Amino acid sequence: MRHRERHTVERIGWLRAAVLGANDGIVSTSSLVIGVAAAQATRSEVLIAGVAGLVAGAMSMAAGEYVSVSSQADSEQAEIDREKTELASEPESERRELAEIYVSRGVDPALARQVAEELMEHDALGAHRRDELGISDELRARPVQAGLASAGTFALGAALPLAIAVLASEVYAIAAVSGGSLVSLAVLGALAARAGGAPAGAGALRVTFWGALAMAITAAVGRLFGSWA
Repeated sequence: MRHRERHTVERIGWLRAAVLGANDGIVSTSSLVIGVAAAQATRSEVLIAGVAGLVAGAMSMAAGEYVSVSSQADSEQAEIDREKTELASEPESERRELAEIYVSRGVDPALARQVAEELMEHDALGAHRRDELGISDELRARPVQAGLASAGTFALGAALPLAIAVLASEVYAIAAVSGGSLVSLAVLGALAARAGGAPAGAGALRVTFWGALAMAITAAVGRLFGSWA
């Protein structure tokens, strides 16, 4: 029976985009809601600002992540195309280069040459893409996947402080949104850290600290400008 180990590195691409999206959704929308509420805005004004922030943020995350990862994908493809040309024009040089890579990793020179020859016969481009360029199937850039993951998780994250703002009493809206968002950030940070194989406590503390700082600053700005209005 074939056994295949699964490692957390296989989840890095979508996990990074998803965590970034959800974290941004919670922090930016809760901060926006708190800042507008601190400026003595009405309940409807707070909710309109929150919904606008959700829509604009999700689109911005999708576009930004797509463009960023597309640039990475273009760079990877350019390197692969260059390698394909070199394999066609200088196969022997590429075979020696592959063998030298294995020797540098501790493989016996004779065995390294044998491995390089067999891999070149089986899948020359795949061997050089993986071992020379460091581009694997698991870690290749996927722009559409990253963009959709960022937009979707941003919207889900942003929906939380909005829902709290709708359900909470207007008097306690700021406290409720702040508390609910910080708890959610702590849970998100812990889950993301565990999914990536890192300590949950450190992940929770990291995102909670920065979230609290963002909310405190926007609340101060909202109160300041609200007192001038």
